[in-house]
Amino acid sequence: MRNRRRQNERKFGNWEELPSGGRRYWLDVRGRSGWLARYVKEVDEKENTTAFRQEIYDEKGELAEVHEKFPADRGHVRVGG
Repeated sequence: MRNRRRQNERKFGNWEELPSGGRRYWLDVRGRSGWLARYVKEVDEKENTTAFRQEIYDEKGELAEVHEKFPADRGHVRVGG
């Protein structure tokens, strides 16, 4: 578990503790057009992955799309109007 935790901390660089005892990790990647891709990984208290998704934020910082990849790949879903 400690090795996985250290690996996730290095890979994502940002995290928060969840009330369930797990963690939410995220990594932001800025695109050339000003949009932001945020990769979000949620794990349980044993550091097992429970969810993984990509969130796309537009140039105003508003959530535009979500691509849930785990536990099931649901493809890209537009958010809002």
